[in-house]
This record gives sequence, structure tokens and C-alpha cells, in this order.
Amino acid sequence: MKKLIFTATIALTAFAAQANDLVQHKNNKPATFANADVQVINFWAAWCAPCRKEMPDMSKWYAKTGKKQKVEMVGIALDTQENVNKFLREVPVKYPIWRYTGTNSRQMMKSFGNTVGGLPFTVVRAPKCGHEGRILGELTYEILDAAVKRAQTACKK
Repeated sequence: MKKLIFTATIALTAFAAQANDLVQHKNNKPATFANADVQVINFWAAWCAPCRKEMPDMSKWYAKTGKKQKVEMVGIALDTQENVNKFLREVPVKYPIWRYTGTNSRQMMKSFGNTVGGLPFTVVRAPKCGHEGRILGELTYEILDAAVKRAQTACKK
């Protein structure tokens, strides 16, 4: 039990340090997660072909389903402000975009459970009940919808 508490404390400390390096893309203000029942956190970069491919489906899902269900969804760009601006002009999205401004994106992604460091990477979590699902690779509308439903169901048990 002590080991579990110690591990959880380390993870939360690492997460808090990494969260200081997250800013809202539109205004460069610090970004913080809301207290939503379900959160979808997608890590991406403008140079990542699967990331570029999945974002229209994710945006469509958020506009049609996620907003109505009060799911918090953010895309965290591991890229420069200029690259993100250019990408979003070409592929506008309906959900908030944040940027990671720190110096160790691999370590930051590890704090979210991405041990490989690959992109795209998505975490679907329900913080209130401790559910957390991770998806490495390209999402589709259907995969995202199923992952959110699993998180919602986990909290009803």
C-alpha cells in the first residue's frame, strides 16, 4: 500500500510540473484541465501525418457528441506556434488546442502514460472514478466514441 501511495505521489508531482508547460494556443495563457467527468487529451504535431488525418474526425465527434455530453477535449500540440497556426488554418478544429512549451516532450508524454513517445497519442480518462484509457496511433470517430463510452460506463459501476 505504501508503494502505491508513493508511486501515485510521484506521478502527480511529475504531472503538475509538466502541466506548468501547457498553454492555450490562442492566447499563450496557462492551460488547466476542467473538472469534467470525462476528459479526452490528444497529443499531436503538425508534422505527424496520422495526427493530421485524425483531427477532422475528432473535431466532428466533439462538435456532434462531445460538447453535448460535456466531455472536455483538448489537443496538445508538440510543435511551434507558427506550425500550429499554419496547420489550424488548413484544418480548423472545434475543440481547444494547447501547446507544450517545455523542453522534454517525451518525459511529459510519459507522465500521461505514453512510454513509447509516439504520436498521435490519446488519453481518455474519467478522473472522478480513476478510469484511464490510452490509445497510441490514429483515432477514428468510432474508436473515440467507444473509448469515451468505456470511460463513462466505468464511472457508473
